[in-house]
Amino acid sequence: MPIPMSSPDINDQDRKAVWDVINTPLLSMGPKVLEFEDAIRDFVGTKHAIAVNSGTAGLHTIIRAEDIRDGDLVITTPFSFVASTNAILFERAVPVFVDVDPRTGNMDVSQLKEAVADLRAGGGRAAKWLPRKNSGNGKLKAIMPIDVFGQPADYDLILKIAQDFDLTVIEDSCEALGASYKGRLAGTFGKYGVFAFYPNKQITTGEGGIVVTNDDGKADLIRALRNQGRAPGDTWLSHTYLGYNYRLDEMSAALGSSQLTRIDELLSKREKVAQWYSNALEGISGIRIPEILPDTTRMSWFVYVIQVDEGKNRENLAKRLADRGVPVRPYFLPIHLQPYMIDLFEYRSGDYPQTEKLGKRGLALPFSSVMTRSQVEMVADCLLKELAD
Repeated sequence: MPIPMSSPDINDQDRKAVWDVINTPLLSMGPKVLEFEDAIRDFVGTKHAIAVNSGTAGLHTIIRAEDIRDGDLVITTPFSFVASTNAILFERAVPVFVDVDPRTGNMDVSQLKEAVADLRAGGGRAAKWLPRKNSGNGKLKAIMPIDVFGQPADYDLILKIAQDFDLTVIEDSCEALGASYKGRLAGTFGKYGVFAFYPNKQITTGEGGIVVTNDDGKADLIRALRNQGRAPGDTWLSHTYLGYNYRLDEMSAALGSSQLTRIDELLSKREKVAQWYSNALEGISGIRIPEILPDTTRMSWFVYVIQVDEGKNRENLAKRLADRGVPVRPYFLPIHLQPYMIDLFEYRSGDYPQTEKLGKRGLALPFSSVMTRSQVEMVADCLLKELAD
């Protein structure tokens, strides 16, 4: 039987939590969303947690809350899921990419420092970092680091750069719930953090996300934006702001609250599966296993991505593994080379070499907290046999 690429870790407690909501008349805008928000807020240690229906929605509401608009610039990376860039584009702002650290796929902070200085200087120095087309004429307003695959970015240096140049840090921790950098939880370094709860994440709500922040005013604004622009005091048909239907429903929130009671267990199970993989694959010729940097005091395993050596044909390897019942996926395809990004900004191959190299070499193996050791051993055995051929 083929091994699933990923599987949610759902138990009877989770099922009962959802069933209990279904047996009430309150399926939206009820107490379970508040309960879930309180649980996330307490876990992360922020003043506010605002539940939304996806991580994408969370990032978008932050862009709106920060008044990032036409032509404004936000520095991020092209090695991510497209949602991080899309949230910027929704408001017609311009994503400015810096390349990534090849060890982790996280933002290269040396390039970030250079990019911020050059963009603030303007002129020819700024042009080095801007896209060839539609490069924007607004203000540099924010940095959006991505905590790739559950490993936090280098926040000491990112925060120093942001402070020196008065920039907002929007932490995309959609893949990193429970991770920590130098003992501090991911999602708490910037002015905002965002987590997401798709079925392959550390905990799931089916679809869903949450924004965390310590800013009282911005939290109120994001709550209004997610609820069709209704500010505190507005009636059902009154709308202070242009808003969205980004609410999380009660069933999803109930599932999230139940899952969060097991967060340490779920993270530990994922750590165990990752360790099984690393033990089986360490030192194997033809691939490179994930590297955890010393400042990462806890990796929150989202996926397990190996890098295939340049001398190997990744696509052929993936096909042969699929024929053996082992599904694998490339992770990630560079955002700047997506067709719509080429149309918008005229990006080309070679613009971000480390991102492109990772995009050509990365291969996500089947991974979840419900994987058994025998399944991991089967995947590893199939991979070793195909690499040897």
